[in-house]
Amino acid sequence: MRRVAALLLALAGLCASAAPAAPPAAGFDPVVRGHALEFPRDFGAHPGFRIEWWYVTGQLDAGGAPLGFQVTFFRVRNPGAESNPSRFSPRQILFAHAALSDPARGHLLHDQRTQREFESLVEARSGDTDVRIDDWSFVRESGAYRARIAADGFALDLAFTPTQPVLLEGDRGFSRKGPLLAQASYYYSEPQLAVAGRVAANGNARDVTGAAWLDHEWSSEPLAGEAAGWDWLGANLEGGGALMAFRMRAKDGGVLWSQATLREPGRAPVAVEGAGVTFTPLRTWTSPRTGVAYPVGMQIAIGAKRWAVEPLMDDQELDARASTGTLYWEGAVRVSGDGTAGGRGYLELTGYAGRKPY
Repeated sequence: MRRVAALLLALAGLCASAAPAAPPAAGFDPVVRGHALEFPRDFGAHPGFRIEWWYVTGQLDAGGAPLGFQVTFFRVRNPGAESNPSRFSPRQILFAHAALSDPARGHLLHDQRTQREFESLVEARSGDTDVRIDDWSFVRESGAYRARIAADGFALDLAFTPTQPVLLEGDRGFSRKGPLLAQASYYYSEPQLAVAGRVAANGNARDVTGAAWLDHEWSSEPLAGEAAGWDWLGANLEGGGALMAFRMRAKDGGVLWSQATLREPGRAPVAVEGAGVTFTPLRTWTSPRTGVAYPVGMQIAIGAKRWAVEPLMDDQELDARASTGTLYWEGAVRVSGDGTAGGRGYLELTGYAGRKPY
């Protein structure tokens, strides 16, 4: 089923390697500047948009070396199937990734799922967060989240309790991804989530606590045709701060767009775009499996403030070719501030294997 769904995605043009920089296709809901996000409604799914994802990452303490984890659920609208009245028609396709980073073992455990929407079994519900693929789920109830993942080689059962207000990215949740206004998404984060639960891997189950970061994003516009991929960081800073930063890389080696949001304790969040946000690679790691080189050591600057980013371990490459057709690096990192608070978070590096994520 995973291969069939991946083929449907490709035929629908949803994972194309080069998409035109044009307004959203007819029938998709547009992303409009000035639209106010409303909660809890916008915690839920937005099926009229082309693509959407809920992405939770974090670092856990199990009484030893820290563990990193990520759980991502995607929803993709497939207009080509909408005229088919069959209840089995793949009008909405869901896929999910999960990974566990264990520096004590030195490698990444990961798994993936892909299915067409099927009521109560495979669906992303509107109104509040409730997304599931069989025995994988991410649900919000009574103001808190819970992820249950029964993966190949590991399992996660984690509860996430918000400790801060929602962080609207970009211009009050309107987040540009390129030089054209249409190249945008609706985007909010929930940093500093308090985590408690249980992790099982390699025959060993452990109770864990920690901190996590949630991103929820939806859009209808493919990446610009000249885009090569992106670099993204979400970090929970010491003292309760939060840092999100990304850059969209161009095929010619330049930067198409960059954006960051910094929330410091006792201060209103500050959003920065363009030249005020820079990513400078400090070192690379080359995967022994795929030969792809990733800049896993990075310096990120917002104006005069700088942070050095280093992974908990280098080998955090995620092979998603069975679902989205991509290779990328996504891993737990330490963040060291230069005169400002450091912290822990996740770094995502896409497009280095020659294919954009969507």
